[in-house]
This record gives sequence, C-alpha cells and structure tokens, in this order.
Amino acid sequence: MTDTTHRRWYTAAWLLLGLAPPLIAVGDDAGPPRWAVLALLGAALAYTAVHRTRDHGPAYLAALAAGLGVMAALPGGGAALLVAALPQFWFHSRGRRFAVLASGCAAAATAAGSLLYDSPGNAAVALTGYGVSVLVGLLVHRLAAEGEARAVALTAELSATQEQLAEAHRREGAADERERMAREIHDTLAQGFASIIVLAEAARAGLDGDAEHTARQLASIERTARENFAEARVLVGAAPHSGLRPGSVVPTLRRTLERFSQDTGITVGAELAEDVHCDQQTRIALLRCTQESLANVRKHADASTVGVVLSQGPYAIELEITDDGRGFVVEDSHGFGLDGMRRRLHELDGELTVTSSIGDGTRVLANFHTNGRP
Repeated sequence: MTDTTHRRWYTAAWLLLGLAPPLIAVGDDAGPPRWAVLALLGAALAYTAVHRTRDHGPAYLAALAAGLGVMAALPGGGAALLVAALPQFWFHSRGRRFAVLASGCAAAATAAGSLLYDSPGNAAVALTGYGVSVLVGLLVHRLAAEGEARAVALTAELSATQEQLAEAHRREGAADERERMAREIHDTLAQGFASIIVLAEAARAGLDGDAEHTARQLASIERTARENFAEARVLVGAAPHSGLRPGSVVPTLRRTLERFSQDTGITVGAELAEDVHCDQQTRIALLRCTQESLANVRKHADASTVGVVLSQGPYAIELEITDDGRGFVVEDSHGFGLDGMRRRLHELDGELTVTSSIGDGTRVLANFHTNGRP
C-alpha cells in the first residue's frame, strides 16, 4: 500500500480506538470531564491539520506527549489513548531515533499520569505498549529500508539490462545493415564489375578481329560501368531511387536478359507474364535473383541456353531460371550469392529452391508468397 493509504487507515483507527471511547464515556459519571473530551477533539483537529499540511515538526509531538500525560492523570484516563497514538510518533518523526525518544517521552508522561491517578496497571500497560511499538517501529523501518534497497538495486539492474538490450539491438542492427550492404554490393556492383572484366577481356582478344563486335563490347562495358556508378550512388545515399522504377518488373527483366544474351552469346528463352503485380521490394528481389542466376551461368555453367519463366498465381509469384550447363552439387555450394538470395527471399516470406546435378544443368526456383496482396 502507498503511504497515503497507510495514513488513511491509521486515521480511521485513531478515531475509532483513540477518540471514540472517551466520547462514549462522556455520559458516564466516572468518565472524563467534558473539557477533557474537548481536549481530545482539539488533539484530533491538530492531528488532521498536521496530516494535511505534512508539517511533521516536533512541536506537535511534544504537545501530544504532554496531552497524553494529562489525560492519563484524569479520572477515567488510561493507557488506551497512548497505544492508539503511538504510531503518530513514527509517522511524524524524521528518523528512528527521534521516534523512539518522542514516543518514550509520551509513554513516560502517560505512566507518570497513571501513577498520579494511582493506576499502576495503566502505567505498566503504557510502558509495555511503548516497548512493543519500538520493536514494531524498528522492524517496519528495517523492512522499509530493505525494500527501498531492493528497489534501488532492481532499478539499477533494470537500467543496466535496458542498456545491454539497447546495445544488443544496436549491434544486431549494425550487423543486419552490414549484411544488407554486402548483399547489395554483391548483387549490383560486384556483378557489374565481373561483367566489365569479362567484356574487356573479350574486347581485347578481338582487337585484331571484328571491329564492329569489339565496338559493341566496348559499348556494353561503358553501359555496365554507368549502371554500376548509378548503383554506387544509390548505396551511398546520393541518389533517391534504385535502378528499378515502380511498375511492372517485366520490362526491366527483358532488358536484363537481352543484355546477357548480347554479352555472352548464350541463347535466352523467356516466358514473362505481363500481368505480374507486386510491391517494390518484391520487384527488386526478382531482378536481383535474375541477375545473380545469370551471373552464375556466365561464370560457372558453360551453358548454351537459358530459360526464364515468370508467372503469378493466386497466392504466389514464381521465377524459374534453368540452364543446360555443367551443373553442380548443391550441398557442396556455399557461395555468397545463393545464400544472399535465400536471405533476401526469406525477408519477403519467400523461398528459394536450387536443383542441380553434375552434367544435368541447374534449375533455380524463386517463390514469393503474396497472400492475396496486390
């Protein structure tokens, strides 16, 4: 419970146990005189004022101790009022020592008043109540201090855990960003540079041969270099768009396939559905998967034909790329390109299936789940 709740409960107990009995006894001849009851009411009002203003000064406690002593000396007075009032000395004191001292003074005053009224039993009750209140007060203070220490320790531990979690998130974010940049560089700049190297080697080898063919190769080198430059600007944030404009991905795929066929001389058969609709991230992933697959064909397959099929069903878009090259053992392949394609598709709730064997060519199937998304 909060401190305010404790005070409210104690106020009720103070009124019920401390003030109510003397008020009930007003009509009793043996009860305290009326002025004593008025004094009790004045004490109640003083307590209320102190409670409202939160003025926990020693003056009020001194007056309360003196009042308790006077009440104990009156006819019908006793130790009950002291027992009901003892918690006030703990609530309104600024420390344990002051509470013990102030409540001790009140107990002594009550015991002295009881002895003056020739009531040693009340004096014993007052002193016993004081001893119990000291034990309870010290225990409550100790529990409160331990609870506060635990709260401070838990707060510090929580703060440290939050800092560690934030640092882990920052490291994870940095690692994800590095992986994303590595994938983008591999799928764009690295592939472009590889194409430039192959075209430059072919152009150099044909310098003494077909000049027109060499010119086409040089033009392709220039075009690839310009595209790489544009992709580099995108990666460093100097350009606002990627190389793929919003809209259908099919025209971009057709240009990519035509370029590949021109540069390599490999026959490309394409079946591209014109009504394929997807978001920009999926379009980029389709283009990157096509570029990576074609780059692998160029570097490793030694193929003569390549087939590309793009289709869209009710819940998925499928991109299938096949070649009649030398093939490979999929389980033994751990290249960055295939792993990058798998991660890219996984981020888009897609799947990549690679089927190949030595001498039987390769089939790459990229499946993008649309879940009914336009």
